[in-house]
Amino acid sequence: MLKFAPLVLAILYALAMYRFSVWRTLKALDRQSHPLTEPAITRLADRMAVALDLARIEVQVYEVDPVNGLAAPDGRIFLTRGFVQKYRAGQVTAEEIASVIAHELGHVALGHSRRRMIDFTGQNAVVMLLSALLNRFLPGIGVWIANALTTALAARLSRRDENEADAYASALLVKAGIGTAPQKSLLAKLDALTGAHGAATPAWLASHPKTAERIKAIEAREVAWDQPT
Repeated sequence: MLKFAPLVLAILYALAMYRFSVWRTLKALDRQSHPLTEPAITRLADRMAVALDLARIEVQVYEVDPVNGLAAPDGRIFLTRGFVQKYRAGQVTAEEIASVIAHELGHVALGHSRRRMIDFTGQNAVVMLLSALLNRFLPGIGVWIANALTTALAARLSRRDENEADAYASALLVKAGIGTAPQKSLLAKLDALTGAHGAATPAWLASHPKTAERIKAIEAREVAWDQPT
């Protein structure tokens, strides 16, 4: 039994770290957010709510500048102030913003927050144990190798979640009568909106699939569902 004690302690420590991170994130969101009031966007959110047989989809604005959407661990949907400002400046359409909301709803519906908790806890436990093991044979660089391996694994799992959320969003947008065209057009301009163009992150470390691959997957769904391209 004692030989498993380090593993149990590593898992409990990683779980505590995750819980603290979630608590801190929710506190920040509570302090710095307010309901979205853009009529054109909320009308589209209402259409998606009807498609999902929900009374309403509430979207909050998180008062930070980076362009992003997020699904909080408690299931709430947020758009950043930076994203809303791009909409007000005419750089993105209400339909394109709706595709972001649909994507984040996918993360909630598919249980990605819960799955990420499990992934995060397991990965951190592996880092601790693998670091201890590798340091016996490779002093000084064992921790670096362990971190590199688990970072690559985390990135792969994140790409899986993003692909699943994209597919969910495509289905919801079609069901709500919005269509997948805004989803593709937003992805095509996302790098420019976020300032990520020119970034050279290796594919195996990227948290999101390549934009071209995401658009290609949407187009494949359009063909399969006999949707206009």
